[in-house]
Formats: sequence, C-alpha cells, structure tokens
Amino acid sequence: MASPPEVTTKNLSGKFIMNKTLSDDGDDILKLQGVSWFKRRAISMFTLTLVVKHYTDEAGREHIDIAQTLSGGIPGTNEDRILDWEERSDNDDVFGVVIGQSKRIELEEVEDEFLKSGWTEDTVEDRTVLVVERSDTSKSGKEWKAEQTWGFEILNGERRHARHIKFTSSDKKDGPLFKHLYYDYVGTN
Repeated sequence: MASPPEVTTKNLSGKFIMNKTLSDDGDDILKLQGVSWFKRRAISMFTLTLVVKHYTDEAGREHIDIAQTLSGGIPGTNEDRILDWEERSDNDDVFGVVIGQSKRIELEEVEDEFLKSGWTEDTVEDRTVLVVERSDTSKSGKEWKAEQTWGFEILNGERRHARHIKFTSSDKKDGPLFKHLYYDYVGTN
C-alpha cells in the first residue's frame, strides 16, 4: 500500500510491512554479517513489520524509534535512532554488537550515487535520513559497514517508504553490495 503524502522523512510515524516482492534479497548481507544459515532461513520465512514513532525530545533532538515484529507477533529487534550523528553501541539480537550513527542530511552531501538517487521531491526537500552501522570488530570478529539512506520513492506508480543500502565487508573483496528495501504503509500506530 502506498504511503500517504503526510508521511515523510520529517514524520515517519506509522506502521510499515516490508514488501519482499519489491525489495532486494538481503541474504548475502546477512551471511557477511555472520548470521547463521538457520537464522537466515528463519528470517526469510517471516514478514517484518515496523512500528515507527518519530518525535523530537525536550532537548530538541530528533528521534526515530522502530519496534520490529515478525509475522505471528514474534518480537524483533528495536531500532532506536537519535539523529545527532553521535556513535552509539548496541548489542543486536541478530547482528551482534554494532556501532551506529544517524542524522538528517542533504542529498547533495551523500557521496555515493546509489544512496542519493531515486528519491521523491519531498525527500529531497525534507532531507534524507542517513544511518551508518558497522560491526564492533573487536567483539564480533567481523568487519562490515552498512550505509543507508531512508526516504520515499515512486515505485510502480505508488509512493513507498524505501531504504537504500550500501554494504561493505572485509570478507567481500569484489566491491560493495547495493540493496533496495521497500515497505508497504499499513496505517498509523
């Protein structure tokens, strides 16, 4: 289902379901992140729902808090972002210990063409959300980095919440992986 015009990168609050048909398969990324074959199979069988709460706190800091649920009501990982570019460590149930940063950014400031192209006019005007996560190599034994831009695209005539992902890993020598993730808007929280 298409995202309504009032849901933008400045107001992402709502409920979204990952559209597996439109999204690129992310199994190769999960494998490079060290996710076991069994977990990857389980993830591929479930549907991911995001419940997003987007707000500004008393100190004026912008937050995007995301509760993830797998089909059947199975709780997933919570993804709580503060858009201030501060590094924060998190022990993720799927990816292990990760270090992440988030901020709102002008698309002209994004270096990679894949990450900055294809967005709707409102995403360009309101600026995209940039999320960078990397493994805490000293704790995980893995070395990877996922750069994401969040916004909206027109796909098959419908406006959809999307994420562009550029993934690099020390275990992948032939260059980065590029993935699109698309979400169906299913209503307010």
